[in-house]
Amino acid sequence: MSKHTAEVIIIGGGVNGCAAAYYLAKAGMKDVIVLEGSPSIGHGGSSRNGGGVRQSGRDVRELPYAMYAVQNMWPTLSEELGVDVEYYQKGNLRLGKTDAHMEKLRDLAANANSLGLDMKIIDGKEVKEICPYLSDEIIGASWCPTDGHANPMLTTLAYYKRATELGVNFFTDAKVVALEKVKGKLRKVILESGEVFEADKVILTAGYESRFIARTVGIDVPMTKYFEEALVTEVQPHMFDIMLGVASADFYGHQSQHGSFVFGSDSGLEETTDMGLDELRTSPLTVSAGCRAIMGYIPMLADAKIVRTWGGWLDLCYDGVPVISEVDEVPGLILACGFTGHGFGTAPAVGLMLSQMVLGEKTVVDISSLRYDRFKAVR
Repeated sequence: MSKHTAEVIIIGGGVNGCAAAYYLAKAGMKDVIVLEGSPSIGHGGSSRNGGGVRQSGRDVRELPYAMYAVQNMWPTLSEELGVDVEYYQKGNLRLGKTDAHMEKLRDLAANANSLGLDMKIIDGKEVKEICPYLSDEIIGASWCPTDGHANPMLTTLAYYKRATELGVNFFTDAKVVALEKVKGKLRKVILESGEVFEADKVILTAGYESRFIARTVGIDVPMTKYFEEALVTEVQPHMFDIMLGVASADFYGHQSQHGSFVFGSDSGLEETTDMGLDELRTSPLTVSAGCRAIMGYIPMLADAKIVRTWGGWLDLCYDGVPVISEVDEVPGLILACGFTGHGFGTAPAVGLMLSQMVLGEKTVVDISSLRYDRFKAVR
């Protein structure tokens, strides 16, 4: 019979949950359980994103731990986990075609520079020197040479593999529907099947579904859901190793080492979809909009064939950055949700900090600005 009690239960088997499990086990905590609601690890956003490992373009509240991950964790992660996570640190160009685009990029660069990130604004000539395959319509860009990209699924499964080897117990098809306090502290985690798990600490990192689970103990994280889509092309001749983004946020992506391009994009209508969270159907509106945007910046891809498209749900937090926080009203609960599409690249640092919160240690960077209680009524 499976053990249903632990020191720590992690709800959500995505990259953040698997990373937290690994760092807890690495620190010597063997009594850890991860509950994943779907049949497979990494089924949600962790396997359905473009793999950006970027610091540039981030809110100043999340930039410190994004920088920590890039400086201290990503460069040696493949070696540490024993799996090649396909991490490449070749830089990130965020492209602009208009004066309004460049003004936005200058603001992002100023914020980044204020926290010590090497990010600068370059003109169209410098853009073409870095990447000659881009459109002549580009008048400038932000350039962050320490940004990069990695393989999301390989990274998630690498954390899962190492956590399992260190004794963490993973349960799939274990959909959590409720939390329950005992004597004023969070203690019970209740599954759709009726099974009950118990722990002293619970990390809730289940994407948008975290909202419904937290509500069962009176906590509501202000989030909306958003269906993000991606596409992959057939193999192309090698063009570049950098990560690309655009000031207008129409698309982002990179060329993989085997030659295919991987892009994420949107049509602007994704937040209005009425699909359920268990639906993962892509839209012809999104893929066509993404293709138009991509061709406008990389004309050489105009005739490239699309091999497949896929999509997944993002948990968009009200103010654009995640909640990573203990909850005073529910002792024993730690939230890690609302990542707003920024969660993959910071996962090593987030997983480490979640383990430190469980262990009562100071986190590697100050994340007090991401506390749950930052949300106040505006009227």
